[in-house]
Amino acid sequence: MADTFDDVLDRFRRAAKGFEHHLRAVPPGGWGAPTPCPEWDVRQLANHMTRGNLNYVGLVHGATREEFLAQRDADALGDDPVTAFTASAEACTAAFAGSGALDRVVDYPMGALTGRRALAVRTADSVVHTWDLARALGAGDTLDADLVAWVDDGYDDIFAGLAVDRFFADPPAGAPPASRQDRLLTRFGRDPR
Repeated sequence: MADTFDDVLDRFRRAAKGFEHHLRAVPPGGWGAPTPCPEWDVRQLANHMTRGNLNYVGLVHGATREEFLAQRDADALGDDPVTAFTASAEACTAAFAGSGALDRVVDYPMGALTGRRALAVRTADSVVHTWDLARALGAGDTLDADLVAWVDDGYDDIFAGLAVDRFFADPPAGAPPASRQDRLLTRFGRDPR
């Protein structure tokens, strides 16, 4: 079996493209629409993703967890959310493609991680938030099946030892859903019904 962290840069690119696809479909009046993340509307979710990408760039370049968290909610969208997100995804890809970046230990807020593992966390977050955005827009919310399988199969490796309970909601009550995507979303505190 392949290592969970093989091809993580390509997986991040694919996850970012999935989010961008839905972001381009936000109608002019849709930025205030609620999302499955109770604390965020569509614009706040897009900002979380954009700012997150930029914060990961900072980690690769030596930023501390304190600096990461201090910037977490700062506006990164300006007047053009789609362009801002796309540029942030490209910057994140470039940073992690840099020499030694995937092996460098970064000061991630949930604990010190290699760049490779930090990017895996970022990719998993991107996959789940793509579903959040699709749901908010009432769009097709079927995720990239290969990415779903990768996050689901690699979950324990990706999040081993991290205090994920500080960041993920509890799974909804009830019987586990039948589809792999729904099981994964439930694992991240989403109710896919």
